[in-house]
Amino acid sequence: MMPWLLSGLGLVILLLAGDALVKGAVNLSLRLGVPALIVSLTIVAFGTSAPELLISIQAVLEGAPGLALGNVVGSNTANILMVLGVPAILAAMHTGECNTRKTYNFMILASLLFIGLAYRGVFDWIAGVVLLAALALVLGDAFRDAHQHRNACKGDDAEEPEGADPDMPGWRIGVFLVLGLIGLPLGADLLVDNATIIAREYGVSDTVIGLTLVAIGTSLPELATTTMAALRRQADVALGNVIGSNMFNLLAIIGIASLVGPIPVDPEFLRFDLWVMLGASLLLAVFVYGNRDITRGWGILLTALYGGYMLLLLS
Repeated sequence: MMPWLLSGLGLVILLLAGDALVKGAVNLSLRLGVPALIVSLTIVAFGTSAPELLISIQAVLEGAPGLALGNVVGSNTANILMVLGVPAILAAMHTGECNTRKTYNFMILASLLFIGLAYRGVFDWIAGVVLLAALALVLGDAFRDAHQHRNACKGDDAEEPEGADPDMPGWRIGVFLVLGLIGLPLGADLLVDNATIIAREYGVSDTVIGLTLVAIGTSLPELATTTMAALRRQADVALGNVIGSNMFNLLAIIGIASLVGPIPVDPEFLRFDLWVMLGASLLLAVFVYGNRDITRGWGILLTALYGGYMLLLLS
């Protein structure tokens, strides 16, 4: 029972620390004069993915690389089927009017690149450099779009990213940053160590634990964000959050983690899990290119598909 409790504690610390880091980084950047849109595309994206990054690095260092790969692949599948499915059951998302085609295309290309590198049998430093180079190209394009958008919106009131507080004092920004920087490695260490113990006690592989327990846990911030966006009728935020998070997971998380140490690819990934992730990603084309809303019916279907996937993994 203790490993389960400590895993839960580690997850809670990760979520709170990630939130603190985002708040601190956003407000510090805005205070230093960095445009809010750039902050949203970079610092916030990195901050919300910090739990996955720390878990993956810690898993590699602890000799459980399957946990790192399972975490990323499982999180991407969960982000589409669970993170979009559950909120749609609560409130239909009007995604038919969202313009996310370019970002979605980048996500599909990133997924295909990731799968292609996986067939090398290991994510080593070479794969890491390739993934990070692709990330640099994506971020470069995002910066250009942000610059053009900012020039087009000059004179308008710029929308501040979530977590921005122009009245936040400097000492509070510092506290958020310190709590985030201390809490993330602490939470990652607790979660990885105890998830590994659970896997060994129950005869479950590190990979399966990464695909299930850890993946669902680290997808909770995206689930909370998407649920609130759905309830507020902000479908573009919901869909953009999932697409951006998935692309960052593939390129940045494994890209950085593979520079820390090699990450062998379990043959089961090549036979099943990577294709489930790609299939879920391609399913989004119905909404991105078909101009369809994610209705409650679609929400039930997506959630049921994820439930079926979990049953297959644990059976």
